[in-house]
Amino acid sequence: MSRINKIEIDDRNLPPPTPEIEQERKVAMFDLLEENSFDLPKRDDRLVPDGPFSVDLSIRDKRLVFDVTAESGDKAAEFHLSLSPFRQVVKDYWAICESYYDAVKNMPPSQIETIDMARRGIHDEGARILAERLEGKATIDHDTARRLFTLICVLHFGA
Repeated sequence: MSRINKIEIDDRNLPPPTPEIEQERKVAMFDLLEENSFDLPKRDDRLVPDGPFSVDLSIRDKRLVFDVTAESGDKAAEFHLSLSPFRQVVKDYWAICESYYDAVKNMPPSQIETIDMARRGIHDEGARILAERLEGKATIDHDTARRLFTLICVLHFGA
């Protein structure tokens, strides 16, 4: 299994992130680069460059774009995914994150833990949707899907 060794987020056309969103992004990128599993399946008779890979994430024409380059600099793949399957789960994720951020400031640990469990559940749902949407295009593990989903949320926030 190969991996992502560099990730870029094209957020040039997005509003400035809140401090909380910027923190989510930094943590997801750090964790993703520390440990991930990302590979491109062989397709037809075409050779697919070996990883590690550089991935540029962006939103273009209301579609999520993964632009994947091999370490050699060769273009490895580009996939465009509809944002529609992500809309509700991203909305739910940001809503529960707001509740979590507020809870951390004002609530006892037991209530914070309950909200955090709900947040993790929604995060897992987003990761599951992403893994399904990438099926046949890229092979990722659950933790990689979770971290990429966080980055999609950051991009989707301004889209």
